[in-house]
Amino acid sequence: MGFGDLKNPAGLKVLNDFLADKSYIEGYVPSQADVVVFDALSGAPPADLCHALRWYNHIKSYQKEKASLPGVKKPLGQYGPAGVDDTTGGDSNEDDDDIDLFGSDDEESEETKRLKEERLAAYNEKKSKKPTVVAKSSILLDVKPWDDETDMAKMEECVRSIQLDGLLWGQSKLVPVGYGIKKLQIGCVVEDDKVGTDQLEELITAFEDHVQSVDVAAFNKI
Repeated sequence: MGFGDLKNPAGLKVLNDFLADKSYIEGYVPSQADVVVFDALSGAPPADLCHALRWYNHIKSYQKEKASLPGVKKPLGQYGPAGVDDTTGGDSNEDDDDIDLFGSDDEESEETKRLKEERLAAYNEKKSKKPTVVAKSSILLDVKPWDDETDMAKMEECVRSIQLDGLLWGQSKLVPVGYGIKKLQIGCVVEDDKVGTDQLEELITAFEDHVQSVDVAAFNKI
């Protein structure tokens, strides 16, 4: 069924739910699928759609190099829930489950195989990295709100919605800073060659309706 109209709240809600357990529209790396969906939006999703906003800000950082991202662009309706396949360009009377007898079917089949091979290669590359030799660090972040009216539970939800390869969120607590204001102190473990403090700060401060600033309170190699 796809995402629907991504310029209205209903479509954005579908996108947000779809990205609740995914970092990208397809696969494990940014691709042309992300570019197609990003370009269909009229702007940044609202702050209450944390997953969609986190993805939007991440893909926005690739805008200068989006033409070089892997994959082949497909119609917007081909992406999203239910994994809709591309059904354009064929005769509706043809049985797609039969042995390919027509050139157009052969081309679609080859394209499908190529995309599967790209995703498999990305997956195998990810698995090939041995965890026993991965350098990791433990980071404690201080996330400060704008004022005492900031919804701290929502702010923590937004922070934890950031999902990156090599990032694992840990425990958190609220620490008073004065005048009734509390800051969110949250820990995480990162793989040094995949996630940096600058990247985390940029992604967290993107939730500008809730977050005023981010500081690294502690940083230790594991």
